[in-house]
Amino acid sequence: FSRTLADLKAAGHYKNERIITSPMGAEVTVEGRTDPALIFCSNNYLGLADHPEIIEAAKHTLDTRGFGLASVRFICGTQDIHKQLEAAISRFFGTEDSILYSSCFDANVGIFESLLGENDCILSDALNHASIIDGVRLCKARRERYEHCNMQDLEQRLRASQECGIRLISTDGVFSMDGDIAPLAEICELARKYGALVHIDDSHATGFLGQTGRGTAEHCHCLGQVDVITSTLGKALGGGSGGFTTGRREIIAMLRQRSRPYLFSNTVPPPIVGAALKTFEILSASTQLRDKLAENTRFFREKMTEAGFSIRPSVHPIVSIMIGDARLANEFAEEMLQLGIYVVPFSFPVVSKGMARIRVQISAAHTREQLERAIACFLEVGRAKGIVHSAFL
Repeated sequence: FSRTLADLKAAGHYKNERIITSPMGAEVTVEGRTDPALIFCSNNYLGLADHPEIIEAAKHTLDTRGFGLASVRFICGTQDIHKQLEAAISRFFGTEDSILYSSCFDANVGIFESLLGENDCILSDALNHASIIDGVRLCKARRERYEHCNMQDLEQRLRASQECGIRLISTDGVFSMDGDIAPLAEICELARKYGALVHIDDSHATGFLGQTGRGTAEHCHCLGQVDVITSTLGKALGGGSGGFTTGRREIIAMLRQRSRPYLFSNTVPPPIVGAALKTFEILSASTQLRDKLAENTRFFREKMTEAGFSIRPSVHPIVSIMIGDARLANEFAEEMLQLGIYVVPFSFPVVSKGMARIRVQISAAHTREQLERAIACFLEVGRAKGIVHSAFL
């Protein structure tokens, strides 16, 4: 593998891991640096990763329910708090039932094989997350890959698959590389027209997208029309770990009986469950964090566009700054860190060749001053690299 690794480094595709020596927040301490860095690449959308109430809830649950259960759910791995969290998730989304997983990756891997057989059909967006792709590969159902967010292509494939039994349309709610949002209302309309089910992975939407943070379905005005939703506790909802599937009661019941990642993986640790319960309590009490995130996102997108950067259009706090060349994107990120801004480049194979970018993620934890500082640093490096020529600022 040495030659392959050398080729990755030469092409600028090698992924290095920076070492953080502090809790996650708007600022972090990075090994090798004396000053803290502002972090703009975390999934900590609501700033809850270091929230004192969530940390205290995790500590309390550690004391009262222990560190772990050393078991899968159906043997001796179900505590009262696991059922409480599943009920809290169902209340939040307005669904009939929910099931916990070790991660949303596991939730996605476990859904297709459990529900569909060789006479059924999966219709999957071309840019779906790797976990959906891997889950689909494990399933014997017919596969139809429709062009990204192309409803005409999806409808053609629905027409062509009418002889199949169960048909499941699967899509990311928000696509993580560009922050673009699936046309979920149109997808649900096509599903009704052709008798299909709808699944969304809402990992980059749960807790903050939509008027009250109920995710893509709320944003697209189709709450209650999605049959099954997978999402994560590891992004906006505290940033720890864990995932879940929520939806129709009979679907969740099938997953409890057949989903291999659920049946053969240890239960979610009690401290994470306790912290997640507190997270849903905070989100249900107020939209303050969600509103702050939306305002921060509007400000950053507006100012970066005015500055002359090429960014992917969306209203989402994922803001992709297009660079193009992979090595240039790597250099850009390194120079940003020297200025105290922690960002990460994305290049092939995560994105197409020639489409390297710096993916910025905005948080409710960011202050206006921190956003302005990041924009100024982007401009400084962007001008030095010949990416922007704006007189802004």
